[in-house]
Formats: sequence, C-alpha cells, structure tokens
Amino acid sequence: MNWKTIKEARRKLASEERTIFKDLGGKISVALIYPNSYFLGMSNLGFHAVYGLLNQHDQIVCERVFWEGHEPVSLESQRPLGDFDVLAFSFSYELDYFNAVRLLKSSGIPVFAADREEYHPLVIAGGASVTANPEPLSAVIDCFAIGEAEAIIPQVAHILAEGMESSRDELLQELARVPGIYVPAIRTDLVTRQAANNIGDFSTTSVVLTRETELGDLYLMEIARGCSRGCRFCLAGYNFRPMRYRPVESLLEQARLGLQYRKRLGLVSAAISDHPQIEELVTGLREMGADFSVSSIRMKPLSDVLLQGLAESGTKTVTLAPEAGSERLRRVICKGVSEDDIRSAADKVARHGFKQMKLYFMIGLPSETEEDIVSIVDLALATKGIIDKYRSGIQLTLNVTPFVPKAGTPFQWLPMATSHILKRRLDLLKKGLNRKGIEVKADSLEWSMVQGMLSRGDSRLGEVMDSMPKVTLSAWRKALHKAGLDPDSIHREIPVNEQLPWSMIDSGTEIGRLRTELERANQNGC
Repeated sequence: MNWKTIKEARRKLASEERTIFKDLGGKISVALIYPNSYFLGMSNLGFHAVYGLLNQHDQIVCERVFWEGHEPVSLESQRPLGDFDVLAFSFSYELDYFNAVRLLKSSGIPVFAADREEYHPLVIAGGASVTANPEPLSAVIDCFAIGEAEAIIPQVAHILAEGMESSRDELLQELARVPGIYVPAIRTDLVTRQAANNIGDFSTTSVVLTRETELGDLYLMEIARGCSRGCRFCLAGYNFRPMRYRPVESLLEQARLGLQYRKRLGLVSAAISDHPQIEELVTGLREMGADFSVSSIRMKPLSDVLLQGLAESGTKTVTLAPEAGSERLRRVICKGVSEDDIRSAADKVARHGFKQMKLYFMIGLPSETEEDIVSIVDLALATKGIIDKYRSGIQLTLNVTPFVPKAGTPFQWLPMATSHILKRRLDLLKKGLNRKGIEVKADSLEWSMVQGMLSRGDSRLGEVMDSMPKVTLSAWRKALHKAGLDPDSIHREIPVNEQLPWSMIDSGTEIGRLRTELERANQNGC
C-alpha cells in the first residue's frame, strides 16, 4: 500500500469536522465510494446523506472512499477496499462509471460480478444516473438501489447486518425482495423507484465539514426535493417526483445548527425559489445573521426578498437558466418562461448589484435550427444591454452544454446532434458574443457523446469500459468497435415502441405520459 496515499488521507481527516469514527468490533464494514475526487465528492449532499444514514445503524461501520487516480483506501481507517464487506458506489454522473471500473481494478477486485468469489466485497450502487438506467453497469454491480436513499437504506442495512454470514446468492435473493432493489442476476419484471414520503421527517444537511472542497465555506441544507416544472429533457424533474418541501420552522432549526460550523449556508433544491415559504426562510436566516448561497434560481417567480438576501450575504454571481434562446424552442422543451420573463429577471438581478450573471443554455435540442442559436445571441446581447444600464463592468457568462437524452424523460427516444453540428452551432455562438464582452464556456462536445451512450446504453458497455487501457476518447472508440457497438448510435431516434434497456425500471411516470409529452413537443406545445 502506498504510504503517500495513507499520509494524504490522514491529512484530509485532520482538516475535517464531525467525521464519524466507529469501532469495527464485529460490525459490517461498508466503503461508501464517490468515484471522483474528494474535492467534488465532499460537496455532494446526497453522498453526505448516505454516509450519515448508514452510520446510524448500530451494526454498520461506514467509511468514505474517493477516486484520486491511484489505489484507493478508506479515509477514516486507511484500509484497502478488499478489507470491506460491502462497496457502495454513489453515482451522480455517467462519466464516473469509468472511474468505478478503474477503482475496482486498482484494488484487485474483479470488475464483473460473475467473477467475484464469496470472499470479495458485495458491490452496491445508487444515485441519480443508475436510478434512471442501471444497465451499463449491470454486469459490474451486484445490486442497485433505485430511488432515494432514505426510502431504501434502512431495510437494506438491516438485511446486511443480519445476513452477511449467508452466501452471496442467499444475500442477493434477500435483497431482491426489498422494494427498489434491482439485482441483475435475479431478473424481475419491474423495479419501482422509491421516494421518501415525508422529507420533513428527517434532515438532509452536511454531515462532515471540510474547507478542502468546492463548497467548503458552506453548510449545505436541502430545503426541498423534486421538481414540478416538467422540463422534458430533465432527469431530476422526472426521477425525483413528487415535489416535496421542508417546513420553514425545521429549516431555521437546521440553520441554527449549521451556523455553529459555518457563517454561510448553502440552500439546495432543484428549484429554490419555488419553495412556498422562501421569503419567510430568507427573512429568518437574515434575522439570525446567516449569509446564504443558492445554486441557481428560477426566472419566474423571482422574489426580490430572495435577491436582496443573496446580495446582503455577499453573493457575487447569480445563475439563471433560459436553456433555449427562442420562444418556440422553449415551448418544445416546456421551459415555461417567456422572453419578457428572462428580461425582467435580468433587470431584477442587475438592480441588486451582483457582479456577475451566468446564463445556462443547451445546444442540440430537439428541432433546433441555427435560427435558434441566433436567438441565443440576441437574447444574450439584450441581457447585456439591460445589466449595463445599471452599472458597467457586470460580467455576463454563458455556460453551454449539449443536449443529452436521459432515460425516463420524454426525450429519452430522441437523438443527439452530431459533433459536427454542435461544433458549428457553438462556433456561431462564440462568434456572435466573444467580441461583445460576453464569455462563452462549453462542456466537451465529444465527451457529451460518451455521456449520451452511457445514459441510454445496455449491459454491453460494462465490457467496453473494462477493455479500455486508459480513459481516453480514442480508447473508448476502439473498445466500442471491438465490442461491435456503433458510436453513432447516439444519433439514432429510438422508435417509441422499441424495448428500452431500462424498461425494467418503473420511474413512477407512466410510459404513456412520456409519449404524450413527446408528441406535444413535436407539435411545439407545452
């Protein structure tokens, strides 16, 4: 084992607050794995929640593991992964699948479930991406948690604590009976996504505090879960239903606890400004002297109380997400905001004196034309004109991401635009804006294609990832070719009556509803 790795783990521990240490003493050991860096993983509130939930069980010791590009060890005890009874992966992004495969290989654990012996750890996975479509990892993972941790973990933890002495097959048979657990080796007709009924019964906040992370100056608090907006491209809007809010009284109590550790609070939700008590929450936070931040805010409704609270809290940047430049295309994706709404939101943000505004747009959306790209340019220039009326020097930045079809959404059947088309449209954006003092930032077009294939892929992709000597685009294409898979399949529209790889997952939204939304999109209706 690498001494530098152990030394680095101990250094990180020394900078943390509220780390959970438990004596192993005959208990079940679980390595909770975020297959990316500590810097990113420790800002993931879902990861915090699972860590806290597992450690609440008396017979389970849960320790954290991250992927830093070398043989991993657990943070709390610096043990190798092979020493654990269970490996539990938390996946937020499809591209992290590559890191999971590398992590298993570097730990000497067989990548494929069928190759693992009784003495190897049981491998479990959950998170947003595998809840939508677990199949790309179905040959790798022993069982998947489909849905929200709070609704699944208590029963799973009980089975692990009581049944780890059983054979692997017996344990998997028992886990397969748990609602929301998908065991690929034990195929069932349908696995129903699980959701917590009343999120007011528990808190979802930062468990461990550290400055060595993306949001290290914040104490994170989830104020609501789900989204009722119904944007047709959005995984969160369809896989985290129904919309649920925490009452302001409990949120203020959580804030008082958080202020013992951080002056700033990070409010987490898919739709912060949709909380029906957002103004009472903001007022309460400011009265107790708390500064707060949010990830992004809706353009409609956009509360002046919320904006004022953010400004007083020292927030420098406000992020809005029009997603598309033209009125027609926003109807196609069912965004639910008009150009007047966007202009009004920009005006409100500028009046409150923020130093930077970010606008999120997608390119390659269904039915998009170059006229829609010109509309993004026009809208960005109009926004720049609005904010410059109040004060010169306010930075306007466009963050541009390619549309990626997501399983379980109305757009799951639709193709991705080719990289040639995406590049041409991105160049058109940059040409129209860079000389106007508007910065354009874009995700990798080529890696977005890989993400698309993983989003809609099947079990053959496990072999593809395993056969890659390193994670590069070239290695990906060669591995696809070797497996007889076409990288251009992501540009194919899937017939709505075709069997989908993720058809064993009941997301909670009927397939007929998804088809109806797709038909309405094709008619430019919302």
